Amino acid sequence: MTTTRINGYADPWSVKAGGAVSFMVSGEGVDSVDAQLVRLIHGDENPDGPGFVEEEVASPIPGQLAVRRQFTQVGSYALVSDPDQRLATPGSFTIYAFIYPTGPGRARQAVLSKWDIMSGTGYALGINSEGRLEFWVGDGTAIDQVKAEIPLVTKAWYFVAASFDATTREARLYQIGAVNRYNSLTGPVVPADYRSNVAETLRIAPADPGSATPFLWAGASEENDRRGRFIGMLYCGKIDRAGVVGEVLSSDGIEALAASGSAPSGAVIAHWDTTAGYTDTGIGDTIVDTGPHGLHAGGINRPVRGMTGWNWKGRSDSFRLDPSQYGGVAFHDDALTDCKWQPDVTVTLPATLKSGVYALRLRAGETEEHIPFFVRASTPKAKLAVLMSTFTYLAYANEHLAYDAMTAQAITAHTPILTEADIEFTKLQEFGLSTYDHHSDGAGCCYSSWRRPILNIRPKHRLSSMGMPWALPADLSLIWWLESFGLDYEILTDHDLHAEGVTALRPYATVINCTHPEYYSEAMLDGVEDYLCDGGRLIYAGGNGYYWVCGLREGDSHCMEVRKLDTGSRAWQAEPGEGYLASTGERSGLWRSRGRPPQKIVGVGFTSEGMDESQPFERMPDSFHRRVAWMFAGIGDQEKIGDFGLGLGGAAGIEIDRYDLALGTPPHALLLASSHGHSDNYPLVSEEVTYAFPGRGGTQDPQVRADMTFFTTAKDGACLSIGSIAWSQALPYKNGDNNVSRFMKNVLTAFLRPGPLPGSEFVGDEKLWR
Repeated sequence: MTTTRINGYADPWSVKAGGAVSFMVSGEGVDSVDAQLVRLIHGDENPDGPGFVEEEVASPIPGQLAVRRQFTQVGSYALVSDPDQRLATPGSFTIYAFIYPTGPGRARQAVLSKWDIMSGTGYALGINSEGRLEFWVGDGTAIDQVKAEIPLVTKAWYFVAASFDATTREARLYQIGAVNRYNSLTGPVVPADYRSNVAETLRIAPADPGSATPFLWAGASEENDRRGRFIGMLYCGKIDRAGVVGEVLSSDGIEALAASGSAPSGAVIAHWDTTAGYTDTGIGDTIVDTGPHGLHAGGINRPVRGMTGWNWKGRSDSFRLDPSQYGGVAFHDDALTDCKWQPDVTVTLPATLKSGVYALRLRAGETEEHIPFFVRASTPKAKLAVLMSTFTYLAYANEHLAYDAMTAQAITAHTPILTEADIEFTKLQEFGLSTYDHHSDGAGCCYSSWRRPILNIRPKHRLSSMGMPWALPADLSLIWWLESFGLDYEILTDHDLHAEGVTALRPYATVINCTHPEYYSEAMLDGVEDYLCDGGRLIYAGGNGYYWVCGLREGDSHCMEVRKLDTGSRAWQAEPGEGYLASTGERSGLWRSRGRPPQKIVGVGFTSEGMDESQPFERMPDSFHRRVAWMFAGIGDQEKIGDFGLGLGGAAGIEIDRYDLALGTPPHALLLASSHGHSDNYPLVSEEVTYAFPGRGGTQDPQVRADMTFFTTAKDGACLSIGSIAWSQALPYKNGDNNVSRFMKNVLTAFLRPGPLPGSEFVGDEKLWR
């Protein structure tokens, strides 16, 4: 039986009405699909809500699209620009590098190569399937090699080199340990024998594999009848300074290279200085050749820069302090930041298209795919903007937590609920990882991009670990509610806020955050803070927001970077010295660790997560203050707010935030409502735990609660925060006929009205009230 698959992605993700967007589509078992532009309104099929809702929209997109299988190159590597083919047949030569292998022995891996796998032509320095350093050559009819006497140790630095004498065909292979007190997994106390020096006379000399076979870092050239050229023999690990010399270096010359890492004298063809090109604001993908020919290498699928090198001494914790110790470039065989598919259709959207969340819907028989994207207004007209959490969507893109993370079952209190869609998802390893996943060598994944199919931001998607929507499908509950109550709104994304700062927000009287604005750049934080200071009104209707420091490289918006450091609720932790973003040069980790906890901006910050059940909010004394009593019109004094919802049965849950003056909650903020009674599957977040002791779960620790706060800012500005992911998912319950909906309508009606808010005449009497 032929399997039918349709997958695709849009580029860019956010576009103004009247702008152009391209759709990249791959089809398997099908050569054409029905295409329709749709506006997404509700993404949750839970029977307690309105179900899945989309609206078909007229557009210039053809009703049928021809599709074909598009292949994805997974794995990071670097491609050397060598137009004159100086590296093709260097005659007698020496090739060298510092390496830190993280998966030796799993499969054959090429470290530096001018090697055509299919024809067996060229040469390569790499690691064989036994985990031993090897230098091999081929002439198209035979392959010969010299290999080290001992296997490589994982996560240890080495200097490796091979020389080849074109006259005698003698090949020498050098493996020299470079382990110091700081740079490797194990230190000098381990009496490991790292050194190997082997000489062999090879039967053949390397032949020129042709200009179609590039010189590569971390891979070798391969070919397939269907795919054409691609990269195989992918290497896992770091490579530091490397080069090729057009002569056989002596043993003393090799030892000098291993001791210094500096470019050798003599017939240098290329010397790649992996520490060149560093700036205070980040590092690009170009590995600079400081030799005479400028044979620079360009990174593909974003090899990770800003990593500690062979000579790291443990004192500097950032590449900005001493770039010379940060020459490590990390490669992974499962990295992906750009599928590089060809567009199947590029369309200019109608200038009159309503701002909203859209998708290209593709169908072939029973197979359906939605490719989401976001449309901004060409000229803002609405008073209300919904800020879609596109940075957070990227962070969780294609996450495998339900299948791979041991914590998933503990947090959810049940085993994953797997569907056919989940099984299909686990089969598709070609679309990359999330920043919650680990690479095949155990390293955390720090990059995520929209230039690939992202299966878990599709409408109708439900987390198998929780049996409920997450991210975009959950955020559509707010969109449905605004549509149902006829509230005019426009869409913004995190990427718009990052690019434009407060300028993106200023046209709007009120901005609403969605369920989970967890990942924020400095430009985004500044934009929100400036908006509030300038008199803007913000509704933070989410949980665990403004949490992780992340960034984009200047002019390269599709790929987000984050490093998980030594505090916070994290799926992995960066290695020592590797906590700074290569994209921007700034320290990653929690915003709280950089003096900007979310409480300072919106009044609440992350305190717990649990995915077994949600609870309602209950009114606190401040909710009866004359300044804010209008928010609760139609809600009883003792009435529970949100003892229902599509997010695990309540409005307060999943991930929750609390008020805390010690973390910067504005002192004039009112604590309007709180939740209680959460289970012990809601533990206090790790950044709060200085000593580990029992009693930190929801039944015992009073900090495990969701809080609702309100405070005013200058120029009639205001911030209402509702610290719960589950809040917006309670809005559609009973078609919006509920007290969560009533509260939101009360607030938005007032927030969108110009002039002072109701109750502003009582500003200043909080002390009397308290």
